[in-house]
Amino acid sequence: MTPDHPRTEPFRVAAVPGVTPDKWVRRWGERHRQEPLEVVRVEDTDQTAVLHDGRAQMSFVRLPADRDGLHLIPLWSEVQVVVLSKDHPLAEFDALERADLADDLVLDDLPARTAVETVAAGTGIVLLPMSVARVHQRKDVRAVPVTDLAETQVGLAWRVDDEDPRLEEFIGIVRGRTERSSRGANPAPEPRKKAPAKKKTPPPRRKPGRRRS
Repeated sequence: MTPDHPRTEPFRVAAVPGVTPDKWVRRWGERHRQEPLEVVRVEDTDQTAVLHDGRAQMSFVRLPADRDGLHLIPLWSEVQVVVLSKDHPLAEFDALERADLADDLVLDDLPARTAVETVAAGTGIVLLPMSVARVHQRKDVRAVPVTDLAETQVGLAWRVDDEDPRLEEFIGIVRGRTERSSRGANPAPEPRKKAPAKKKTPPPRRKPGRRRS
């Protein structure tokens, strides 16, 4: 229930790239019109620091994450994809395996946006969660599911020493509890995952040459 004297301090929830909390923000607004909620966008490298330094009280994090001093509940998983230049010989396939990419330079030390821009220019490939690849979608690259890579997982984290009752309220909204349901209600089932696309057999790669960037 909304308190008679609403707090003036907004309830802040952080979210890493690829996480879109809009539906939960809307539900919060419907139930707590006098309790402002703000979304703080952060990079993966800052996903738990934002809790410890007070910029947010809860954070949608991508696992693995540093759990020191935090509570964390896993929420959903998503497949990983490889982002390829549209001119890459494997760009037209519906699905790939990690071995198909053995000869490619993997850009794993760059921010996602920079890595995708580099791939678009014809240099290397990058492995990303599907939702992150969608955030950085471009006409000159293509994202292809990699069927034998472990799925990435998103969770919701908050500080162990934070006793704000709004934490429990937001957890209930994310887990699908109705406004009248009790805290012990079962969470809503996770959305059904789409079946992976049928894998085509890639053509043999030419060796030793690599396309020039």
